[in-house]
Amino acid sequence: MKTNKTLLSFAVACGLATVSSTSSAAGFQLAEYSATGLGRAYAGEAAMADNASAQWRNPAMLTYLEGTQVSVGAIYVNPNLDVDGSVDGSASGLPVSSASSDDFAHDAIIPNLYISHRYTEKLAVGLAFGTNYGMETDLGTGFSASHFGDEASITTVEANLNVGYQLTETVSVGGGIRYVMGEGSFGATTPKNNVFAPAGVTQGTTLKYMEGDDTAWGWQIGAAWQLNPNHRIGVSYKSAVDLTLAGDANIFDPNSRLVLDDTGSMDLTLPQTAEIASYHQLTEQLALHASFNWTDWSSFEQLYADLDNLPSQTVKVENWKDNYRFAVGATYQVDPKLTLRTGVAYDTSAVSDKNRTITIPETDRTWLSLGASYDFTKQFTLDGGFTYIIAKDAPITESRGYDSDDAAQAVGGQFVGETSGHVWLIGVQANYRF
Repeated sequence: MKTNKTLLSFAVACGLATVSSTSSAAGFQLAEYSATGLGRAYAGEAAMADNASAQWRNPAMLTYLEGTQVSVGAIYVNPNLDVDGSVDGSASGLPVSSASSDDFAHDAIIPNLYISHRYTEKLAVGLAFGTNYGMETDLGTGFSASHFGDEASITTVEANLNVGYQLTETVSVGGGIRYVMGEGSFGATTPKNNVFAPAGVTQGTTLKYMEGDDTAWGWQIGAAWQLNPNHRIGVSYKSAVDLTLAGDANIFDPNSRLVLDDTGSMDLTLPQTAEIASYHQLTEQLALHASFNWTDWSSFEQLYADLDNLPSQTVKVENWKDNYRFAVGATYQVDPKLTLRTGVAYDTSAVSDKNRTITIPETDRTWLSLGASYDFTKQFTLDGGFTYIIAKDAPITESRGYDSDDAAQAVGGQFVGETSGHVWLIGVQANYRF
């Protein structure tokens, strides 16, 4: 369940490092939890209860689902991200060279499964399987700025056990336990023009490579307030999840010109998030919904390599900032069987222009979404969703003035360029009510 948009980063000996990101939400976050929500750009999710997938964004919405329901689906993510610029190594006696990589983020299919059961009139339970974070990028060993990083991945799989309870006729609450399994990798190699070339270090030599995995626990809570039969507000919160990715490392030693094997770990925190959403049934056919989301990306300040034999060190200063997402959507009931959806969203970048890196072409994004549901029977519904994401063109400069960046720049020169791109999302989901 790999996706495009990121992390693991490791660097050592030379103090180089980078994180990778090509996910469709900010940082290395993934928003794609259901095809139903995809069709409305995930607007109003914490206040929506279409099917069993509703528990993923707000466990309190379980109380709005009748009987036993099962939802299963997948979303295909097709990122088209490019980076184009040049590397100036003149300060180290190296020539100026172009540095570009096209479509360097990998496609992915993100599956999901949700089960809900109304246990009593007030109590409901649910089980959910999906992911909130993931990515995979590969700039290629021929990339002229590969000394800043040329490959990275992060894969997470999450299982939730949720419960919802109706406190009053208008107020419901919910909560859940989250079990997260994560693994990641990061690599950087020497470009063709590098300061070690006279000593026989050729293009593609590993500067650093690290892979590791871990499991951890988290939690989530939510609430819903039914203002009246046609208007509802929902709020939800997901805790941070702390992973220590432990595994193997390969580190280039600039003194011996050898790649050394080691083991170690790096702490990675999946940040806390919150959402406030609203749902408004304006007519029998038309409903409007909206969401405001916050992600605590400012907690991601640096990457620290804790190696077992080689010296431990800060490998990269990150200094990310909090991310905000605004979404509005609409649902139109064409007839008793056919439902249409649409939505737009604006997702702010989790990095400033200064802190953007080559392997994290993180920038503002605009979502344009369409979707539909068709009730084949009273029990069976099929959903589809489609989204086109426009990524804002943004500048990238490395080194950014931090010590770890300066060490990388000394190997192959400074990179100055720009990132551009777009992402296609296509999802399908089957829902069955017993």
